[in-house]
Amino acid sequence: MRFTTLADWLDWQTRLSPKHIDLGLERVRAVWERLAIDTLGAAVITVGGTNGKGSSVAFAEAILQAAGYRTGCYTSPHLVRYNERIRVDQVEADDRRICAAFERVDRARGEIPLTYFEFGTLAALCIFSEQPLDAVILEVGLGGRLDAVNLIDPDVALISSIGLDHQDWLGNDLESIAREKAGIMRSGRPVVFSGRAMPASIRSSAAAVGARLLVAGEDYHATRHADSWDLSGAGVERRSLPLPGLRGAVQFDNAAGVIVALAQLATRLPLDQRAVRAGLLTARLRGRFEVRPGRPTWVLDVAHNPQAAGVLDGMLADLHVPGRRIAVCGMLADKDAAGVAQVLAARFDAWYLIDLDDRSRGLSAAALYDRMRPALPGVELHRGGEIGDTLATLSGQLAADDQVVVFGSFLTVGAAMHWMETARGSADG
Repeated sequence: MRFTTLADWLDWQTRLSPKHIDLGLERVRAVWERLAIDTLGAAVITVGGTNGKGSSVAFAEAILQAAGYRTGCYTSPHLVRYNERIRVDQVEADDRRICAAFERVDRARGEIPLTYFEFGTLAALCIFSEQPLDAVILEVGLGGRLDAVNLIDPDVALISSIGLDHQDWLGNDLESIAREKAGIMRSGRPVVFSGRAMPASIRSSAAAVGARLLVAGEDYHATRHADSWDLSGAGVERRSLPLPGLRGAVQFDNAAGVIVALAQLATRLPLDQRAVRAGLLTARLRGRFEVRPGRPTWVLDVAHNPQAAGVLDGMLADLHVPGRRIAVCGMLADKDAAGVAQVLAARFDAWYLIDLDDRSRGLSAAALYDRMRPALPGVELHRGGEIGDTLATLSGQLAADDQVVVFGSFLTVGAAMHWMETARGSADG
């Protein structure tokens, strides 16, 4: 074996490919063919979209688990541990299993270079192929058409939303981005669009491929009541469903899309009302409007583009704060920091910007300040440093009625979680 620890494997993978992102299926497909995995032996659900992918995966996994089905789940990026990306029956793959899968991929690839994400995708597929699974849920990493996940033909595809993000890779307008996301569609197979506003290129792409498109608000409808909701259309008739376990009005869109997508697999994976209800209630997802109770209150959210910032803004509006509301934000260089600041400008009393350490992709606090300052005139805006130091300093200045909202990227939220579980935990103990 090339390496014996997961940390060594991951460090090596970051240096193996000269590009952090290298879209295209030629190299990864060549390695996949060398692995000679005939089939995953499970129904495949592929989830794409700009925002809402993680929540949709969480609902699908929870509902299928509640029905007694065995599931494999591949998501990205992770927050604290790489193991979060690969789950079997809601349990993270351990280091030993991931290292063994990496070794298998490494032997098969020969001299073919793979990116960090491609290595992880192939390793996850190897792990799933070794299990007697009923369903495999795959979350697209970036785009869809050229993403490594698109190696696998889904039995049903779900596109959660379309917004502006990753423009350098996917295009500068919603129609271009949607066209890339639509690449996960397959001829003769269903695809669900669960977002609020569907770009026309989703419909034209489905027609061109011959996919069976099911659209929220057209082919199926969700009706909300005070403490329940109904869903009908596209082969679904569910009444008196419980409010989703994940926070925010947008989770009704995500949950409805998942229920409709799973209904398209009913002959293979039938679901009763009990399983659907239980899955909606028990679905959990860290870092998505995750409220850490206490005084002061902490909120963690991976919002990193204007569309997601708008969702975050709406949820914060419903959360009363007697004291000051303080933003802690760190972002990657390819994100629309000014757009995020503009959406959230009126929501915070003060902003603390942090250095994001991710090789060349992260913005320094100074660079983030320069991008956000024009969108935040007259707002108290601080240039911090490393997130742990910033949070430690800030926590000593907070009043009990204050609220801290950490957002801007998975890396920012993951680092905050690590600080809470280590440095802050030690201090509290």
